[in-house]
Amino acid sequence: MANTCDFCGKGRLVGNKVSHSNIKTKKVQHPNLQRVRALVEGVVARVRVCTRCLRSGRVVKAA
Repeated sequence: MANTCDFCGKGRLVGNKVSHSNIKTKKVQHPNLQRVRALVEGVVARVRVCTRCLRSGRVVKAA
């Protein structure tokens, strides 16, 4: 599925943007995804990964 992290499954958030006059319109927040060459089960592959997984070391980048 598009716009989801391949490791943790983090996806988009949907909520309401509320104006001063209390008018509500839909707004979407997307995760910060990066395309990275990483080792997945011993094979180098391109994956879409959120920056939280990159920082925490959950993803092993390929050399």
